[in-house]
Amino acid sequence: MAHETHAKTLPADLSAPAFVDGWKTRAFVVGAVFSVLAAGLAALDHSIDHLLRGWLLGLMLTFGFSVGGLALLMVQYLSGGKWGLLLRRPLEAMSRTLPLVFVYWVVIALSLKKLYLWAQIDDAAAALKAGVINEVQAHAIEFKRPMLNSTAFIVVSVICFAIWGIYAWRLNVLGLKRDADSPASTPVWIKRFENISGHGVLVYSITMTAAAIYWVMSLDPTWYSSVYGLLFLVGQAYSVLALSIIVSISLSKAEPFKTILRQTEQHDLGKFTFAFVMLNIYLAFSQFLIIWSGNLPEEIPWYLDRFRGGWGVIITLDFIFHWLIPFSLLLSRDLKRNKKRLIRVCQWMVFAKAFDLFWLIEPNFKDAARNLHFSWGILEYVAVPVAMVAFWVAYFSAQLKTRPLVQSNDPHVAEILEPEHAHA
Repeated sequence: MAHETHAKTLPADLSAPAFVDGWKTRAFVVGAVFSVLAAGLAALDHSIDHLLRGWLLGLMLTFGFSVGGLALLMVQYLSGGKWGLLLRRPLEAMSRTLPLVFVYWVVIALSLKKLYLWAQIDDAAAALKAGVINEVQAHAIEFKRPMLNSTAFIVVSVICFAIWGIYAWRLNVLGLKRDADSPASTPVWIKRFENISGHGVLVYSITMTAAAIYWVMSLDPTWYSSVYGLLFLVGQAYSVLALSIIVSISLSKAEPFKTILRQTEQHDLGKFTFAFVMLNIYLAFSQFLIIWSGNLPEEIPWYLDRFRGGWGVIITLDFIFHWLIPFSLLLSRDLKRNKKRLIRVCQWMVFAKAFDLFWLIEPNFKDAARNLHFSWGILEYVAVPVAMVAFWVAYFSAQLKTRPLVQSNDPHVAEILEPEHAHA
């Protein structure tokens, strides 16, 4: 017996539900509370050093949501599929938070000498003689000076932000124009978005790698890895997909997502996320295995700083949090089809990404390398990123309200409105 199609229709009102305003309000309150807490912890620590390190962690998290959302939007335009109808508008809203991420970055740009060893050293030879740095650090700073200098850091970062901004602006503008056009012109729009996204993904990969190298990798000027940018690229997909699922399922409590978020598409998004969980651990372990087996004295100190002095506990927890738990849970078909459980797993993944960034950032500093210890400053890694992410969520929620959540002339609308048991 043939199944009846088009059993449902899109609601007349495609705007974001009213409770999104509640998200914004709660996010502002959380941001304000944790901002006060961060200021208090900095006073107890008698230093802003850990505050700035926590700020860098918050920057990388929100940067991942914003630019990673832009990248996933372009991937969707290239790949097609019904999942784009669900995630396109949330991803567009993520990309429009880029101005706030730029403001976050400005704080880092104004604090280079507090965070980056290469910015603190004007004369590597003199610093070596004074015992401030060792011979390996002196050689690395001098050799990389054409790249690792304040001017290059700022110029490259501003260029990257400008490029991301242009792509975000262009895709968002065209997205609205497509809404106003007739369904008959859909093939033209698909081709247009593909043409932009094709080179956009390549440009994103290059610029995101440059940002990751300058903002995080250069914290240790002696460290280098050929897959470092790819690790951040996959890590962004890991966290953006988790956040997108949280947003989509939360929006499905009301129209229009209540109609279009079927269990089938929810399950597919869970499988998509599972794939990036696997790819994430594959790349991280490959980097570790190659460097550890090579056992070269200029490469292994980076890992020794993160294994010894108590850090072995953190890397063990990172493996459990970042990979083992989401991998084990997302194996379950039933979990991927259960809204509450899938949200919990995705929330855990966002936390795990923040925990992984802590392991990447903190051991770069002399007081923390091979010396995991408690201080009031360590709590800045919680207070500061929570405040920054909260304000980012408030901005994202505001952007989500500015346009309809569903593109009514998308060719997949008819298919996604079929009854759950129907097959294409």
